[in-house]
Amino acid sequence: MADEKNLPIDDEEEVEIYTLTDEDGTETEFELIGSNVVDGISYVALAPLDEDSDEYVILRISTDENGEEVFETIEDDDEFDKIADMFDDMLFNEEDYDN
Repeated sequence: MADEKNLPIDDEEEVEIYTLTDEDGTETEFELIGSNVVDGISYVALAPLDEDSDEYVILRISTDENGEEVFETIEDDDEFDKIADMFDDMLFNEEDYDN
């Protein structure tokens, strides 16, 4: 489950922060660094707040039985590779993508 909070960086920009809990119960805060819709499915790229690297996680956004949005791991290797390539291009090659 993810908790969301918006933290102001300055007067113009807010950062979306999500707290994710892993299978061991460990909570980690992540910053939203990108989002996109591919083939009608929403995806997000999240970078850990406590690390200074180019690594990030990619998650699919789904709706649970209560109608709430939830993040889920992408299990299909082909789907993951396609989305990872898209985010790499979007985040590191500075191409413009519609969010």
